[in-house]
Amino acid sequence: MGTNGHEHVIEVTGLRRVYGGGFEAVRGIDFSVRRGEVFALLGTNGAGKTSTVEVLEGLAAPADGRVRVLGHDPYTERAAVRPRTGVMLQEGGFPSELTVAETARMWAGCVSGARPPAEVLALVGLESKLDTRVKQLSGGQRRRLDLALALLGDPEVLFLDEPSTGLDAEGRRDTWELVSGLRDAGTTVLLTTHYLEEAENLADRLAIMHEGRIAATGTPADVTAAQPSHISFELPTGYFVGDLPPLASLGVDDHEVHDRMVKLRTRELQRAATGLLVWAGQAGVELRRLDVRSASLEEAFLSIAKEVTARPDGGPAGATAPKTKKEYAA
Repeated sequence: MGTNGHEHVIEVTGLRRVYGGGFEAVRGIDFSVRRGEVFALLGTNGAGKTSTVEVLEGLAAPADGRVRVLGHDPYTERAAVRPRTGVMLQEGGFPSELTVAETARMWAGCVSGARPPAEVLALVGLESKLDTRVKQLSGGQRRRLDLALALLGDPEVLFLDEPSTGLDAEGRRDTWELVSGLRDAGTTVLLTTHYLEEAENLADRLAIMHEGRIAATGTPADVTAAQPSHISFELPTGYFVGDLPPLASLGVDDHEVHDRMVKLRTRELQRAATGLLVWAGQAGVELRRLDVRSASLEEAFLSIAKEVTARPDGGPAGATAPKTKKEYAA
């Protein structure tokens, strides 16, 4: 493995994860993450995201396949990987009676080369909560504490499992800015998220998981490019759809009309929009309520989810409980 800026610091080949009773949560997936990029794993509940990340974090061994983090097997070579990674789990499992500062100091004692606790607590906006007991924190504040502890070791690779859960809009934006700053400084980030806007804002590349497999992968633009774009407008007074240029000649795949609002779907957005505007100009009419937009990641996600049928084995949506900080430190 090279040491250039495009080095793959996470490599996953043929990964399978099987739970007791034979339930296959991850069904042979492949992906890689380059140094200094944000890679997002998306999927509905039970898609296999957390099951995948737990293997990458060294919390479980794969049933089959090969996983490497920073060139090492994170499960059998844990001592070589753990000091160089940071993990933000779905649930922190903090001692409720400790204060925020005490919790950070305790966790710093478990981390090699820990940064000053006060520094990372300020980084996530908890500098005013140092003397507050964990049990008195809001859900969003606990997620900020989770993130602070993940950053204590100044990790080369950062795993974030649903980092924005419980945060308000401001907290979510603050977290996005922090993650972007870490990426710009060279940290590799792998995150799972339910928030598609989060993936669109943060991810350099992403993979959409469904039923334990990767259904789509690439940049957000790559994934959305497979979906049709939309043009909608209000028909001018006295005009009907038949008065428009032949829609097929504009590269329009299909259309619908409701209360004089026309919605076109096309995979050739520039061609369709140009043809429509040229027609309107020649006809001397105004296309009111005109809206032209590319497909969104949400549309791509929903389309993929609809294309894949339900699990044939009827496996449960969540096969294991989230790990706590205490379990991870063990």
